[in-house]
Amino acid sequence: MRPSWVAILVLPSAALVVAIRASANSAAHAGPWRRVLERLTRDRASLAAAWFVLALCAIAALAPRLALYAPDYQDADALNAHPLSPTHALGTDLLGRDLLSRLMHGGRVSLAVAMLSVLLSTTVGVVYGATAGFYGGRVDSIMMRTLDAAISVPRVLLLLAVFALWGHQSITALVLLMGLTGWFGISRQVRAQVSAARPREYAVAARALGAPDARVLWRHILPNALSPAIVAASLGIGNVIILEAGLSYLGFGVQPPRPSWGNIIQDSGGVLSPFWWMAIFPGALIVATVLAFNMIGDGLRDAMDPRQLPRS
Repeated sequence: MRPSWVAILVLPSAALVVAIRASANSAAHAGPWRRVLERLTRDRASLAAAWFVLALCAIAALAPRLALYAPDYQDADALNAHPLSPTHALGTDLLGRDLLSRLMHGGRVSLAVAMLSVLLSTTVGVVYGATAGFYGGRVDSIMMRTLDAAISVPRVLLLLAVFALWGHQSITALVLLMGLTGWFGISRQVRAQVSAARPREYAVAARALGAPDARVLWRHILPNALSPAIVAASLGIGNVIILEAGLSYLGFGVQPPRPSWGNIIQDSGGVLSPFWWMAIFPGALIVATVLAFNMIGDGLRDAMDPRQLPRS
């Protein structure tokens, strides 16, 4: 197992859970971010969702050690999609491959694609929106009109057009395409926050003391404008999981024999009867994962609401 998979899948979720739990022990003289985490700790639904995501990422990262079968192993005694059995807990697909093992390995791809895509889109969106909001004027006008033109193109249609023109892409290309088409909303939110923070006293004082624009923006303004981006990123992971699953189901995303949750559903042929387990289990896993990320995003949104934070 390559360590990169552990870093991609486990570390972000582990850092979130550890930070949430640690915040509850030292909230007495806490700053605003510690208070946000302390409020998030009290939200049992968000905390349970964070633990679920962490467990899911750990299982996906350790799939080569936990799965009983390789994702492409065909059991000669279980061909033609056998239902649940002691040897195959979730049954097999039409080629005799163990469904549970394929779901574990498919989670490595689906979760990694979602997290890396959202990381890329959040980074681009924050940089773009912060630059437009900080400089304002003609720069802001040109950048926002360009953004309006980009938003006018439906994301799914754009991705389908790219795949239709250039054929099947690698996972790296898939991450880049999904990341570079998902930052528009985040940039708008960050731009609004930066524009509102630019005339405030602490930003004006930093300029009066001779701080360069880059330092004023990245050191003083942006940390106070990141809340919408963090919430949007947590919600965006669920959206990208659904998007990747849909593209893979249509045959444009992750290509066989590499499993993903989307192409595992595609393997069922879109038929629930008689092979119901081939679509129900991966579909339920996608729904549960998206629901968990949305619950985390809702909890972060409530915890970061300035009206809910006590004043020092």
